[in-house]
Amino acid sequence: MFTWGVSTSSYQIEGAAREGGRRDSIWDTFSRIPGAVANGDNGDIACDHYHRYEQDLDLIKWLGVDAYHFSIAWSRVIPTGTGAINKTGIDFYNRLIDGALERGITPWPTLYHWDLPQDLQDRGGWNNRDCTKWFAEYAYQMAEHFSDRVKNWVTINEPFCSAWLGHLYGVMAPGIKDLQIAINASHHLLLGHGLAVKALREVSQESNIGITLNFTPAITLGSSDEDQLAVKLADGFDNRWFGDPVFKASYPKDIVEAFNKEIPIQSGDMEIISTPVDFLGLNYYFRQTVAYDANSKPLSYKQVTAPNVERTGMGWEVHAETFTDLLIRINSDYSPKEIFITENGSAWDDEVVDGEILDTKRVSYLERHLDAMFAAKSKGVPIKGYFAWSLIDNFEWAYGYAKRFGLIYVDYKTQKRIPKSSAYYYKDRIQKS
Repeated sequence: MFTWGVSTSSYQIEGAAREGGRRDSIWDTFSRIPGAVANGDNGDIACDHYHRYEQDLDLIKWLGVDAYHFSIAWSRVIPTGTGAINKTGIDFYNRLIDGALERGITPWPTLYHWDLPQDLQDRGGWNNRDCTKWFAEYAYQMAEHFSDRVKNWVTINEPFCSAWLGHLYGVMAPGIKDLQIAINASHHLLLGHGLAVKALREVSQESNIGITLNFTPAITLGSSDEDQLAVKLADGFDNRWFGDPVFKASYPKDIVEAFNKEIPIQSGDMEIISTPVDFLGLNYYFRQTVAYDANSKPLSYKQVTAPNVERTGMGWEVHAETFTDLLIRINSDYSPKEIFITENGSAWDDEVVDGEILDTKRVSYLERHLDAMFAAKSKGVPIKGYFAWSLIDNFEWAYGYAKRFGLIYVDYKTQKRIPKSSAYYYKDRIQKS
């Protein structure tokens, strides 16, 4: 059976940042830094999903999807990151999970979607190897509370973003700009994943467990050997650095050499990171175009603007054919047992006109990428499900509320939800599948 779903994440939609015993995550802290988030936005209220989850579950049921992919806010269920469980936080996710199941919707939680408890960041965060143990303990406790009803688990979402954007470029929480710390964080995120897989399986042998990696293919407009090297470096930095350890128990040698930094590997780490998973969660949004640049750091390439390419409201290239090629390549390189597309979507400048949102560009993006995915599936790639990003417009990290990815429009002043044309398209496509 093919699974159809929608995705969200906790900090982007829940709000209720200071309710029910929840303590700050690194995103609460980062959002308070002047200039860190567009328009000074934050997730204090977001989409108020914490209070409106029943309405949102009704919308999910209306869409006709099989599954809801959401994330658990670590700082809501274990406010200081370790130690005592917060019953109020657990109760919220119990209500959410039970509400989904009552509507015939399968819950698909992610344990970590970038919102580390600030208390753990104060103890070093992902730069501290102990964070891998804290994460495994958290995973174990979530399995104890929810595995009687939850069978599908994603450990970590997009370690690329947490490591590189959060610790190297500083454009996401926790806002650090240090290559060595970023490398440490990348390794510890992956090690935490491996330990979490073991913890989840210790509680429930029936669990279906994976990690979500985002893959961004690269091309170059140049024909020189240096430009071809740029493509290889971009692929190594974005894709192989995270895919290779999980599926091949090693970091790519060319990127290790190019970084020329210590990787904090201890005995047994790579075996833990490469603990077999039941599926790969794959996120795909865009293709990038790169060129060689000897002065770029940490690697000798830069992104360039390709001419005559359709771009989303994020400025990202739209190239659905690349999605097909990527899926075939990932299957060839890593041979995952199953692949679930855990995120795919696009942001556009949506407007409400006479009570409607005619987001024709998003409909086109969605249609082309679904077609591209099924083209890969027809060639033997074991794609078992697709989750559209996102169910509703939300707090888009450093972009605040300026970018809208939702199938359903959110009026942030009133919290009114309005299905867009893309929601009707997705509903119809599912019904016809």
